[in-house]
Amino acid sequence: MQADLFADDHRIALGPHACVLRGLALPWAEAILQALADIEAGAPPRQMITPGGFTMSAAITNCGALGWTTDRQGYRYRPDDPQNGQAWPPLPALFSRLAADAAARAGFDGFRPDACLINHYAPGARMSLHQDSNEQDFTAPIVSVSLGLPAVFLFGGLRRDDRTARVLLQHGDIAVWGGADRLRFHGVLPLADGRHPLVGRQRINLTLRQAGHQVK
Repeated sequence: MQADLFADDHRIALGPHACVLRGLALPWAEAILQALADIEAGAPPRQMITPGGFTMSAAITNCGALGWTTDRQGYRYRPDDPQNGQAWPPLPALFSRLAADAAARAGFDGFRPDACLINHYAPGARMSLHQDSNEQDFTAPIVSVSLGLPAVFLFGGLRRDDRTARVLLQHGDIAVWGGADRLRFHGVLPLADGRHPLVGRQRINLTLRQAGHQVK
């Protein structure tokens, strides 16, 4: 599978309903990072345990009505932080607006996320191929915002052993996939070392989803 660059040099097609929007988040990057500081003061990122007993290499936290979690009992969404039993911090309006704009540009109008998974990748951290399949409704797209160090994004097919495209995601890029591409396997290669002037020695990824049946 090859990624096709559109004529405007700002959009990379990954599939019929999947693309990368180059630099779309750049004007909002500093505001996003300020909002993240407030979110993570109450819900610090942590390395969770998978059902198989492995420690995730990325440190994660959440904001929104629902937060994605993992432990030996499985992968699931829950309304509260398992570390303290408190509700996850609210989803900032900026995150919702940016996600809705990115989704609309990719052909998905009316996207209203209720969950934002926040991943922190240190050098060497990775994300193995997986599907986003814990949501209750697959009609809404996935919107993924990249900040900090560049990372190689793997975008495969509907089976784990399908060939994958490799796309370099840079600071400010937003990937969107839904429709026929909604359940494609995807992942991130181990992060190369470096230092970003705003984010330091890490990559931060915000994955916004509509995890429940309906957002009120």
